[in-house]
Amino acid sequence: MAEKKPGKTKKLRITRKKKPKFNVPNLGFFKSVKARWRKPRGTHNKKRMKFQFMGALPKIGYKNEIGVRGLHSSGKTEVLVSNLAELDALKEAEVVVRLASALGRKKRGQLEERAKALKLKVLNNRFNGVKEDGKSGPSKK
Repeated sequence: MAEKKPGKTKKLRITRKKKPKFNVPNLGFFKSVKARWRKPRGTHNKKRMKFQFMGALPKIGYKNEIGVRGLHSSGKTEVLVSNLAELDALKEAEVVVRLASALGRKKRGQLEERAKALKLKVLNNRFNGVKEDGKSGPSKK
């Protein structure tokens, strides 16, 4: 039997399928047409009729494997956190934390410090910290 060496762990590699951008027709021609997806419903719509030059349509075949869905590219599960109670419930090392966008500067700082103490990785770490004089933000001259 082959013996396993201690300390060597196999890193999970996330491979997702390549998929094209699904855009509405006439995206580059009109300023008012935004980069988004809407299902083509017109009777003579070339994208609905699957003309190849109009680009790809979303299909079920572009779906990723079950084991890969919802995972961060690091291979860990991504968790959205908006308060300290949710953060304290995460004791696992197999998660990465994304802080909610509605958080203010003070609460975001508290959550980032707590996550650092729990040794959790924060994906959107934006807190700049408070300066020595007690004021935050850029200094005014």
